Amino acid sequence: MPLTIQEVEHIARLARLELTEAEKTRYRQQLSAILDYVAQLQKLDTASIPPTASVFSGDSHLRPDVPCPGLSREELLKNAPEQEQGQFKIPPVFE
Repeated sequence: MPLTIQEVEHIARLARLELTEAEKTRYRQQLSAILDYVAQLQKLDTASIPPTASVFSGDSHLRPDVPCPGLSREELLKNAPEQEQGQFKIPPVFE
C-alpha cells in the first residue's frame, strides 16, 4: 500500500512537522512498509483466538505496597515561597 508524497505531507501537517524533501521520501517508504505489514496482519485468521484484556499474566512483579510515614508539615512547608497558618499560601485565582 504505497503512500503518495501528498499523503505524507498531509500526515506531517497533521503532526505539525516540517519535512525536507529527503525526509518525505524516506518517510513515504517507511510508512508504506508499515502499512504493508499491517495489511499482512489483517489477513491472519484470529477467529479461534479468544479476546484478552492484557497480554501479561495476572502475576504482579511489582514490589509490595508498604505504607511508610510521610513528611511532617514543617518539612513540607520549609521550601514553600509563602505560608500562612501552617498552609501553603498562593495568589488568588479569582479576583
